[in-house]
Amino acid sequence: MPIIRPISDLRNNFNMISDICHTNAEPIFITKNGHGNMVIMSQALYEQQQALIELYQKLAEAEFESQTTKTRISHKDLMAKMRANINE
Repeated sequence: MPIIRPISDLRNNFNMISDICHTNAEPIFITKNGHGNMVIMSQALYEQQQALIELYQKLAEAEFESQTTKTRISHKDLMAKMRANINE
């Protein structure tokens, strides 16, 4: 269940908000006048989400390349080639 706090908590209870971000490892939704306004999260969670986004982008690129490339290489041949490159 999402954590929702009023914007006044940023001013009045900043340390509590910071502790919640770090201990729960999930974002806190900040409201202003009863409506969503901001999302606050720890730097570690932000970096983790950015890494996931980057991974998904790379996977999408690999999937696109896989679908558009006609040539294929077997797993056995690929592993042999990689081992040869490592051992050089």
